[in-house]
Amino acid sequence: MDKQQARKLIGRTIVSKSGQKFGVVRDISFETRTGELLYLILGQPTPHASKLDLERSKNGELTIPFTSVVSVGDFIIVEEKDIV
Repeated sequence: MDKQQARKLIGRTIVSKSGQKFGVVRDISFETRTGELLYLILGQPTPHASKLDLERSKNGELTIPFTSVVSVGDFIIVEEKDIV
């Protein structure tokens, strides 16, 4: 996924395969040299996301590793076991 397409992820709702909502994509973290997507930065985290032991960005924001993404469409679907 290139940077142009990655920007289209911002604002999409993140849910697990089991239907648990995490919040929306507020921003994206990527490797500047390669363009590899590293993390989705959560905006409006749900209580479910807040109680999980998710990694945090340098600014303290909850993040979800991009490697946990299984599908991108109207929603971004993640594999919850790959997150925690």
